[in-house]
Amino acid sequence: MIRRALRWLLVTFYAFAGIMHLSKPEPFLSIMPGYVPVPEAMVFWTGVAELLGAAALVQPWSKQIRKAGAIGLALYAICVFLANIHHFALDMARENGGLGLAYHIPRMIAQPVLVWLALWVGGVTDWPCRRRPQ
Repeated sequence: MIRRALRWLLVTFYAFAGIMHLSKPEPFLSIMPGYVPVPEAMVFWTGVAELLGAAALVQPWSKQIRKAGAIGLALYAICVFLANIHHFALDMARENGGLGLAYHIPRMIAQPVLVWLALWVGGVTDWPCRRRPQ
């Protein structure tokens, strides 16, 4: 029950993020590290990845597709972590402090949680919810 509810929450989160990447790419382009080639394409394909991952998590036909989507979203969250760090550094360097630590610190903490959550709701791992055999 909890896993299903959190799966739908994660699906909603990634579907919304994917739609935003595709429909309003400007905020994502503004935080893209300078070393990323063709930032417009990167933002587009990250939006596509989010939508495909969300669709894989919610589809009812195949546990293997659900697991593949979960692994894909976990890897995605790891890959975009550098962009989040870059955004943190850019924001904190502004005179007004940008969005501030109250936004960035929870976001940094949430990133590994998103990795684990994708794997857990996708059925890739049961850790830490599985009971130890006795």
